[in-house]
Amino acid sequence: MKYLIVGLGNIGPEYADTRHNIGFMVLDELARQESAKFYNMKLAYYTEVNYKARTLHLIKPTTYMNLSGKALNHWMKELKIPVENVLVIVDDLALPLGTLRLKPKGSAAGHNGLKHIELTLGNNNYARLRFGIGDNFPKGRQIDYVLSGFDKEEQLELPALIDRSIEMVKSFVAVGTELTMTKFNR
Repeated sequence: MKYLIVGLGNIGPEYADTRHNIGFMVLDELARQESAKFYNMKLAYYTEVNYKARTLHLIKPTTYMNLSGKALNHWMKELKIPVENVLVIVDDLALPLGTLRLKPKGSAAGHNGLKHIELTLGNNNYARLRFGIGDNFPKGRQIDYVLSGFDKEEQLELPALIDRSIEMVKSFVAVGTELTMTKFNR
């Protein structure tokens, strides 16, 4: 069985390790743990790993966040992966740091990457792993906040949260959305 795992983020060194790039960071660590290497392919950095007789096609879109749907749609069609086997890893301001939530579908909640995916697919019926980044910013400074790096205290928490995210990705492909939500969502 094939799955498309999409980590959202922005390309370029100025965006590396920012809150908005947590999707890239999770996939980078998953690839590292599996000794896989990303290759610059059409509209995305691409690699694949195997887990329990399943192939996980990992992509990090090179389209920038607000055009993420273009890469997701291309790779879904290229690999012939149905939407129920797609998981998008995304940063979420509405959740405090340390909160990870898998959802079978839902609104874009103002997130430009999810908005474009929804617009491109014509629906919001794809699973997403929402990685809480908190909302500790002054009014009107949201963009500065999401495009800034994690502070020192947050950096200490990141490795365990990224590992937990990887466990959730593996659970999603092994047992599905509902059982993964039951086990991991808090």
